[in-house]
Amino acid sequence: MKILVLNAGSSSLKFALFEGGRRLGGGVVERIGERDGVKDHREALEIVERRVAEDGLLHSFDELDAAGHRVVHGGERFTRPVRIDEEVIGAIRATIPLAPLHNPANLEGIESMAAKVPTLPQVAVFDTAFHQTMAPEAYLYAIPRELYERYGIRRYGFHGTSHLHVAKRAAQILGRPLDTLNLVTLHLGNGASACAIRRGESIETSMGFTPLEGLVMGTRCGDLDPQIPLFLQRKGMDAEALLNNRSGLKGLCGENDMRRIEAMAREGENEALEAMRIFARRVRKYIGAYSALLDGVDALVFTAGIGEHSAPIRQMACGGLEHLGIELDEERNEKGERRIGTDRSRVEVLVVPTDEELEIASQTEAVLSRSRL
Repeated sequence: MKILVLNAGSSSLKFALFEGGRRLGGGVVERIGERDGVKDHREALEIVERRVAEDGLLHSFDELDAAGHRVVHGGERFTRPVRIDEEVIGAIRATIPLAPLHNPANLEGIESMAAKVPTLPQVAVFDTAFHQTMAPEAYLYAIPRELYERYGIRRYGFHGTSHLHVAKRAAQILGRPLDTLNLVTLHLGNGASACAIRRGESIETSMGFTPLEGLVMGTRCGDLDPQIPLFLQRKGMDAEALLNNRSGLKGLCGENDMRRIEAMAREGENEALEAMRIFARRVRKYIGAYSALLDGVDALVFTAGIGEHSAPIRQMACGGLEHLGIELDEERNEKGERRIGTDRSRVEVLVVPTDEELEIASQTEAVLSRSRL
């Protein structure tokens, strides 16, 4: 099956082409809707078609078997990937208030492809779907219940496609069925989240109603006293912009790229080292909390840009967790090996590259295969 995976943002269109689980190529069209860029997502899709043709991958989109789309928010309705039809499009549109920056762009990608190749099967894969296995005690906030019932205010969680992908890969590495494992997965990048996975199902995750909650991130604050935004607003500040775009690592040391922060710390810049410690401490706190929820952990999994490439952050995050059975091997960690725990560590510590596009392609093929039965 030839599957084109699309991740449509407000000003970009990322794409990857797969066949039989193998990535054939991919790229991104940027500056959509900007003065010196392309007009809209339909024009961006024309560029994608030209690129895959120039690369000798396809003559045209008519050769595709399906398109798989990343959709950020599926609300409570979507607990798994679905084939897209008018009803699904309407339901995605209804969740726009929950993801006003993402779902409109995701819909643009879906509708642009439908206009270009009307007969092509399309599948929506939701960032939130994997976390729909959480129990009410995990997803409900301690606020008046009517706010949940009327406005859908609850924990949804994000990065679900990534957490599921690395959980499945961890099971393969360990040679055990996923439904026999308890895992803590750590998606650490400019956006960051932790997930507690019991026997293949998400039981808790650090992001909440929005992607702002939880771990310290590149520009997002993560966990915060909820009175602080109200205080900032009384001071005349735009709390939403400040906490989403000017906080996190950037707020602490002026940089949100961990590679640059590590370099600054090596050069003796104390604020950079402090930012690293704050970032890692929050990760370590979630590892401990999720270990308690899971009643023991079989493996700790680091993934995404920071998780896969920052040995210092992994070292800081795992430091002092020997009582939980987590022991890091410094040499293996520095080399970036796949298994970075010591031989005596009771908990496996893994570095597993994420591949959300591959997971979307795999889930798209699975949905279409089921629909043909």
